[in-house]
Amino acid sequence: MFRSLLASLLAAVLTLTLGGQRAQAADSNPVTLVASDGVKVYGWVSSTGDKSKPIILLFHQAGSNHAEYDPIAPELVRAGFNTLALDQRSGSERWGQPNRTAKELGRNATYNDAFKDLQAAVAWAKASGYTGKIIVWGSSYSSSLVFLLAAEQPAVSAVLSFSPGEYLGGETTVKDAAAKVKVPVFITSAKSKEEITEAKAIFTAVAAAQKTQFIPQQGGVHGSSTLRKDKNPRGMDENWKAVKTFLDSVR
Repeated sequence: MFRSLLASLLAAVLTLTLGGQRAQAADSNPVTLVASDGVKVYGWVSSTGDKSKPIILLFHQAGSNHAEYDPIAPELVRAGFNTLALDQRSGSERWGQPNRTAKELGRNATYNDAFKDLQAAVAWAKASGYTGKIIVWGSSYSSSLVFLLAAEQPAVSAVLSFSPGEYLGGETTVKDAAAKVKVPVFITSAKSKEEITEAKAIFTAVAAAQKTQFIPQQGGVHGSSTLRKDKNPRGMDENWKAVKTFLDSVR
């Protein structure tokens, strides 16, 4: 019994720390992608164990990294979706975790430069034996980039966009891309007039017949953090319900 207890304690310690840094969840495995310009892009896969199920490509917000999805990816896996959470080259330290891609690149790149990383994620999913649908999910600046991605990538089956805006230069860059997107789209934002208005403008431009703009009533915060209990304790459940309803309709 003592040995069993000791083994459990050691496992807990290893789960929390590794070399002074937060370790990945036990079901999260690192992968390395190579973007079209040769940049190494780091990601972490959480798997259902079935590559025929859909895979969701998770892209983070500014100043962030894949750890934005640490409490989100396991919930998606439980719902029957494989996930890949990326460290895009436009990002930094947040959630107690460095952005490995930006760190090894030696700089925090622009939002537009990070688009190559999103393209690499789609290429990786196609080349890695995933035969289910490819769903793209963006947070803040990447929630705008996913419209550009879906507009050019026939492999993308659905889009989830958390707090989109015209972050990419030009007054209509994202709306112009949204007007070319015909796959199902889910858009949400923080519970603020400014974010809701920005999201509405992009939502209106989307060409898809199936599209949803979810406006939180209980509580909503910027980006994918709206699904984290530590960031949105009051409104997390409401937001998750809307997200899962959409995902169930496109799986």
